[in-house]
Amino acid sequence: MSKKFVAEFLGTAILVLFGCGAVVIAGAEIGLMGIALAFGLAVVAAAYGLGAISGAHLNPAVSFGMFVAGRMNFGSFVHYAVAQCTGALAGAAILLLIASGRADYAIATHGLGQNGFGPGYMGEYGAGAAFIFEFVMTFIFVTVILGATGFGAAPGVAGLAIGLTLAAIHLVGINVTGVSVNPARSFGPAVLVGGKALSDLWLFIVAPLAGGALAGLLYRAGLTRAEA
Repeated sequence: MSKKFVAEFLGTAILVLFGCGAVVIAGAEIGLMGIALAFGLAVVAAAYGLGAISGAHLNPAVSFGMFVAGRMNFGSFVHYAVAQCTGALAGAAILLLIASGRADYAIATHGLGQNGFGPGYMGEYGAGAAFIFEFVMTFIFVTVILGATGFGAAPGVAGLAIGLTLAAIHLVGINVTGVSVNPARSFGPAVLVGGKALSDLWLFIVAPLAGGALAGLLYRAGLTRAEA
């Protein structure tokens, strides 16, 4: 289990460093397409580099979906979630150290790629729209993961399918919430940025966990699971 903790810690740190780093360091140059690809490719890298150890969940909503689906126990879910949240915080801290090397960087102004909603954030979508987006997209994301890693799935392509799905979700929703679908990814930057990012964090915990739970329930019921 200690190896799995390390794998989830490192994988989630990679996700935050690459994805949020694309926003903070290169966002103006690479645009929404580049940011979406950075998040997706980070998942691909972690999946193939660390997936054989822990499954590369990198996301408490994914682990919770696995628990609800009957593919991991509750103790393992908690262990994974702690690793993921601390890894996300480490990734955000590394990003802050790098970004602070730019003379005009200020965390209050430039942030750390944190998620949010409402007035002053991206497209200024309200809490209701943000919650629906995060719930639905997490449900889709976890459903893809359960299917891509379950019985009958094509061998060796799960990481690519999962990463491309995450990239597609970002292409749709960056202007809505910055895209979380991952409580850990939201937790790391929010803790360091504080303020509105921290007050908005509840939505990026509740909605993804609920979406992941629904995906797990349908999988466990056999409605989205291939028959052995």
